[in-house]
Amino acid sequence: MPRIARKISMTKVYHVILRGNDRQDIFYEEQDYKKFLKLIVVTKEKYQYEVYAYCLMTNHVHLILYDKNDQISKIMQSIEIAYSSYFAKKYSKKGHLFQNRFISKNIEQENYLYRLCRYIHQNPVKAGISSVENYKWSSYNEFIHTSKIINSKFILSMFGKMQKEAVENFILFHNYMTNEINEEVEYEGISKLTDE
Repeated sequence: MPRIARKISMTKVYHVILRGNDRQDIFYEEQDYKKFLKLIVVTKEKYQYEVYAYCLMTNHVHLILYDKNDQISKIMQSIEIAYSSYFAKKYSKKGHLFQNRFISKNIEQENYLYRLCRYIHQNPVKAGISSVENYKWSSYNEFIHTSKIINSKFILSMFGKMQKEAVENFILFHNYMTNEINEEVEYEGISKLTDE
């Protein structure tokens, strides 16, 4: 049976989740995280998309992408193939690294977008790994300091008109721990269409 085509987002903004096969780790050491982020930079140049937020966890990845050219499948396929090849060669691994197709959810409302951004950045806290501000593999500090991978302007514009005010409000918002969208996001992560 052919795969069901992904629905194109009206806003062209997507929440993308990649999980390790059987929830296995996809990052073993610092160099692996750096390699994945480098692949994002390379594919951004090739496919002309923007990253609004990200968080790399040991066995999964969250991305918020703005894909103006409707190439999300090509973007993610490019990242997945390149990273899987790197990982297999480095660790002499065989078989699938990632679990099924990547998951993508269309983001059609601003209030969901900024709450999702907080949820993504709070992943390390909820996993008991690190505070939001001390976690090295998320985009949180790019909002506070200098953006290297993400385009922080759009999300920060939701928090204030002036840069300083927006950053202060962003920090306050992210320091408020909540479970308000956990169930919805977790459902996205486990619900899949099967061939049946």
